[in-house]
Amino acid sequence: MNRVYLDYNATTPVDPQVLDAMLPYFSGDFANASSIHTPGQRARAAVETAREQVAALIGARPQEIVFTSGGTESDNHAIFGVAQPILAVHSSPAKAAAPHIITTAIEHEAVFNACQSLESQGLSVAYLPVDRQGLFDPESVRRAIRPETFLITVMHANNELGTVQPLEEVGRIARKHKIYFHTDAVQSAGKIPIDVNALNVDLLSLSGHKLYAPKGVGALYVRNGTRLRQLLYGGHHQRGFRPGTENVAGIVGLGKAAELARNSLASNARRVSTLRDKLEYGLAERVQHVHVNGGGVSRTPNTTNLMFSGIDGEALLIALDLKGLACSVGAACSSGAVEPSHVLTAIGLSQEEAKSSLRFSLGRHTTQSEIDFALEVIPAAVAHLRALSPTYQKAALHI
Repeated sequence: MNRVYLDYNATTPVDPQVLDAMLPYFSGDFANASSIHTPGQRARAAVETAREQVAALIGARPQEIVFTSGGTESDNHAIFGVAQPILAVHSSPAKAAAPHIITTAIEHEAVFNACQSLESQGLSVAYLPVDRQGLFDPESVRRAIRPETFLITVMHANNELGTVQPLEEVGRIARKHKIYFHTDAVQSAGKIPIDVNALNVDLLSLSGHKLYAPKGVGALYVRNGTRLRQLLYGGHHQRGFRPGTENVAGIVGLGKAAELARNSLASNARRVSTLRDKLEYGLAERVQHVHVNGGGVSRTPNTTNLMFSGIDGEALLIALDLKGLACSVGAACSSGAVEPSHVLTAIGLSQEEAKSSLRFSLGRHTTQSEIDFALEVIPAAVAHLRALSPTYQKAALHI
């Protein structure tokens, strides 16, 4: 069976050029990058080249890049690294105002659950609402700020909807009030332009396996002067921010992937957005009662989230998989969850509507013929499942 993969937001294949760049560091150049001998210094040079490549992708300085194991560690390090010094001095007597964090209701679990953990430790968190498109109002940030607010963490692009948030204005607000500002850019890095100075962010997270590098490597941008406590304790690697022997091969892969993404950012965005639009328009012509969740606003060029009324999303996903088409019911990190997507319910969908939605995310290798295939199998699968639903025809009269 020829398979079509439309789940690039979950993970991407390693680019052949990335793999070629990595291979020497598994064998011939295997040395520890902290060793002072010549093989070690070759490994060190490769790590520093990668640091420059990642920095160039987001408009940062190389010394502001800390390599991690991926997006979750980067998000956790940003949030807990800023919060721990605050926790250390917070005695939390009954009348004392709790230190305060501002985030949104549609963050990835790596941010959402980190904030909930801090709430359990006595901190206060404001989860800002979003509109039907998944956008939040920057003015809601301004209104939510308290004297105790020390961190704002807002994702750049949503992993399920693709919605791109207005971070520039939030950055200006945070800078004016001298509040640290972090963004999860895992789903935007390599897809849309990022300039950490234009966004006014102090901390930014990204992940290798979302941009054609291997799993298990990521990066955290830490603006010079940001007070960030380390989470791990060991040696003095990476200026003390992240101890542990560097994953040289993975880091080299991330650097090469960042370079490739930077060089093809505009052209790839144009090509992929054309294919994404073709998929959306084609399904709108062929399928009744289909709705684009988060459509009509700025989105990452590769992502669409579609609600097929009257159908269970997981049943449709399985039906499509049996035909050779891979997609997702939401974030891969939430697969197996019984509850509907918190992102989709946050934009106002009912639980039934949220469970009737699928995410299709395109990538560098998506072709016209693959979209044509999707436009054949999706309408057929929807029609089949609706024909099996005793309630759909009755419900359709009221849609």
